[in-house]
Amino acid sequence: MNSDIQASELLQFSFKAMGGDCEFHLCLDVNADSSFVFRGLRDELERLEQKYSKFRNNNLLYQINLAASKGETIQVDEETKSLLEHSLNCFKQSDGLFDITAGNLNSLWDFKKMKVPSIAEIEQALSLTDFSKVSWEKGMLSIPMGMSLDFGGVVKEYAADSLAVLATKLGVEYGLINLGGDIAVVGRKPDDSSWKVGITDPRNTNATIATIEVHSGGLATSGDYKRYFVHEGKRYSHILNPKTGIPCSGLRAVSISANLCTVAGSIATIAMLKEESEAITWLRDLGVPFIIMDSKSQIIKNASQSSRS
Repeated sequence: MNSDIQASELLQFSFKAMGGDCEFHLCLDVNADSSFVFRGLRDELERLEQKYSKFRNNNLLYQINLAASKGETIQVDEETKSLLEHSLNCFKQSDGLFDITAGNLNSLWDFKKMKVPSIAEIEQALSLTDFSKVSWEKGMLSIPMGMSLDFGGVVKEYAADSLAVLATKLGVEYGLINLGGDIAVVGRKPDDSSWKVGITDPRNTNATIATIEVHSGGLATSGDYKRYFVHEGKRYSHILNPKTGIPCSGLRAVSISANLCTVAGSIATIAMLKEESEAITWLRDLGVPFIIMDSKSQIIKNASQSSRS
């Protein structure tokens, strides 16, 4: 996903975080210090990555899963409870397709070694995947023994939204927070115009298939091109179905615009996990702006957008 940004007064900060390329495009208040703003946003992003990343040692997520391995409960804060509530809502609305208890399943599929797990291994991981069995009352999180949480499907989008709110407090008048293609809009442009964001071609990541206009809120993309491997002629993506234990095989990519990047990202992920025709019908019924590429490389749009040659 590429931002088509033409305003010369925007400051751009590029860096790597959360496993991908990130950019801030920001127009600051005349009294704001750019170094202070950038440092404040980076610190907040680092805080969230340190707290929820499965690749960090001894963080909150590690402590949650360690407690689960012992059959113990653990105290969680308001921020974590809000992520759990959002994840539960997505779990219910998707009939279980969006499930952050798929930590064991996600760990089982090793995309670096490019190895397909055995049926027995998948069945074992599925037996420890069911968000309906998780509970939290008065801040005490209870997870069945051996189950493992993974916030990877929600935390980057949540971080984009959080940074957009913080940016305004730090003196940003308007701009974009782009965390590896998950985008949150900060404020409004002086002329109230939309941002034009290029949508990456899932089969040629150096090209775009269309642009989508985003006025406020957020934009997120989910696709089978970000992490995958090919084994015996079959393509396996990193988006795993928590009901079957195998990667999704319907749509190739989904880009969604919504009131929040967190919401957009969850909708995009659910659409990728649904059967193709069902996903398209579901998205149209939701009425959200979207651009998708189906399994036959056809582009389907329901958004303010323009095609690119």
